[in-house]
Amino acid sequence: MLIMREAYYGTTWFDDFVRRVGITKAAASARLAELVNLGLLARRPYREPGQRSRDEYVLTEAGFDFMPVVFAMFEWGKRQLAGGDRLQLTHLGCGAAAQIEIRCNEGHLVLPDELGIRLVTSG
Repeated sequence: MLIMREAYYGTTWFDDFVRRVGITKAAASARLAELVNLGLLARRPYREPGQRSRDEYVLTEAGFDFMPVVFAMFEWGKRQLAGGDRLQLTHLGCGAAAQIEIRCNEGHLVLPDELGIRLVTSG
């Protein structure tokens, strides 16, 4: 989740993931490979002048679609974990606090006890 969060915030280089997430290089390598295999991240080659070719990791469309899950877990941690209230999702446009919520296609706020699941069949 932390790697996905960092990717969403623009981290693409391996060493930056290691530093920002605070994990070992071996753990970062394994997690990044797993996220690539799941299709949430893609490897993209790049080369700094005078350096060897390397891969950077970028979010795929599936990775962007996964971000509400990461933000919902962030919100859960904010409410349930000690010190979680020190961080807040904010709207970059105006600075106001932002929260994760579920709305139906008619625009109504859907509370957890009002949420159902149904099987949609074709034809």
